[in-house]
Amino acid sequence: MAIPTSRTKVAADISIDAESCTACGRCVSVCKSFCLVLNESSVALSGLSLMGCIACGHCMAICPTGAITIHGRELSPADLYDSPPREMAATHQQLLVLLQRRRSIREFEDRPVEPALIKQLLEAAQTAPMGLPPSDVNVVVFDSREKNRAFARDYAALLKSMRFITSKFFLALMRPFWGKATDELFKGFVNPLFCYYVDETDKGHNHITYDAPLLLYFYGSPYSDPADSLVAATYAMLTAESLGLGTCMLGGIHPLIQYGAKAKKFREKYGIVCKSQEGLFLAVGYPVLTYKKSLRRTFASIHYQ
Repeated sequence: MAIPTSRTKVAADISIDAESCTACGRCVSVCKSFCLVLNESSVALSGLSLMGCIACGHCMAICPTGAITIHGRELSPADLYDSPPREMAATHQQLLVLLQRRRSIREFEDRPVEPALIKQLLEAAQTAPMGLPPSDVNVVVFDSREKNRAFARDYAALLKSMRFITSKFFLALMRPFWGKATDELFKGFVNPLFCYYVDETDKGHNHITYDAPLLLYFYGSPYSDPADSLVAATYAMLTAESLGLGTCMLGGIHPLIQYGAKAKKFREKYGIVCKSQEGLFLAVGYPVLTYKKSLRRTFASIHYQ
């Protein structure tokens, strides 16, 4: 039995070169699908794995002699590369500075983001961890301000057709089903934001995606871990900061393009291949303004056990 994803529904194949294997056991210790077992002279397939090889690649990456290769689930030996040396990695202070400098940017220069930088953003985002391989994260790239504006106008038109969800009757009807917190969120945030999006778009203002010269939409599939697309978007956001670009995560679009016939047509128009539990838009561009101050943030709680 294999874990299904939108990209594959079969297990990967593990090949072991017994002559190259030194029986060090490293691959056995890192395989959490229990596909491998250590014999006296070499590693062998256990035949007892519950879900088969998921192609995490750990065994292939840890093997010091290249005795193990994985084929399937979108992975092959060609995907192996030498890990950068530790001395090339960012220090804690360097990483902290990057994180402290980042702010949500909503004012962008009328200047395109170069294709080479877009490639770097996507390359970095693809290194994000995933619930189960192969990654079920999809990305839609709007690589110009004009494409971004067209998307925002279409989204505002979709919202207009759904304006009934802001009515007092609808909110009163739904309150018993979605609870107090969601009711308060709708009344205090979703409802006014919904109306603001529509009304400002009618005036020619784009407060949905802020006319960013680059808009990236990260979303999963019905099979994916809900966190996968959010983590990938976060990687892209931090990479953008390292490249001198500003970003803003936009969470208000994804939920309203998931359900109903009109939302389905909207997704099809923009090449969004499926609806998904979680997704996130990332507005990217060169900032107009420079912040000289940062703000300290806190968690709701930190509790040590």
